[in-house]
Amino acid sequence: MTHGDANSGDGGLGGIDRAETTSRRAFLEALGAAAGALAAAPLVTPLGAVTPAGSPVQGGLRRGGVPRSADFVFARLRYDSGDWDYNPKVAANVLDAVMQYTTIPVQEEEVVIAADSTELDAFPFLFMTGHKLVRFSARERRGLARFVDNGGLLFSDDCNHDVNGLYAKSFEAEMRLTFPGTETLAKVPASHPIYRSFFRFDGPPRTSHEINGWGDNVVHDYVRGVQRHGRLGVVYTNQDYGCEWDYSWRNKRFRTKDNTKFAVNLVVYAMT
Repeated sequence: MTHGDANSGDGGLGGIDRAETTSRRAFLEALGAAAGALAAAPLVTPLGAVTPAGSPVQGGLRRGGVPRSADFVFARLRYDSGDWDYNPKVAANVLDAVMQYTTIPVQEEEVVIAADSTELDAFPFLFMTGHKLVRFSARERRGLARFVDNGGLLFSDDCNHDVNGLYAKSFEAEMRLTFPGTETLAKVPASHPIYRSFFRFDGPPRTSHEINGWGDNVVHDYVRGVQRHGRLGVVYTNQDYGCEWDYSWRNKRFRTKDNTKFAVNLVVYAMT
């Protein structure tokens, strides 16, 4: 399968002016420092802690206050059963791509939040990754269901890229508990808007980790998802996009092809 990536240019989301390069670099360097802190120590906070904006946190860490509705915020799901903080450089890389290709305003700090946080609905996009067990409480399942029902997009990437691995089996079981139904985690067709919301693809882009790594030795030509109210609310991948995007945004210029363009599609879909 081949994958095109021509910019659709729809919705007024054009590329940014190159005069913004300096400010974008400073912004991402600051974010990179925050990513280093995430790698060094998990970002957790006691229940009921207070953010700089003064709003209480329940089950997650909020930094930078409640985002404006037009801003994109990279929110990461914290779950206590597994390695939720894996791939700490993904946020900076995705934000770099959003700033480089679109005019969507972004908030500079990654937010880490739990599924049962009362503030979860403030974020249109939620990133989840890991290798290990995924286990939610009944309250966390209700929080995720509410998040999706209210139009949020959960992007869950299996770092094992193995459909028989622990993350895959336990996450899939949790999704079937959270969103019961015969269509839960059905394959997303190649005609779906996530493949043309900004760049155009004829299916999910392949990753070097999937092709060259361990796992189930299968190249997955599909992603799976959960539809709610006519909209995709969960995107679940076994391609290991998290590891594919977990490198310094400064090194992107040395690549012959930008492998974060699919992330832009997911962000644009979540924001529109």
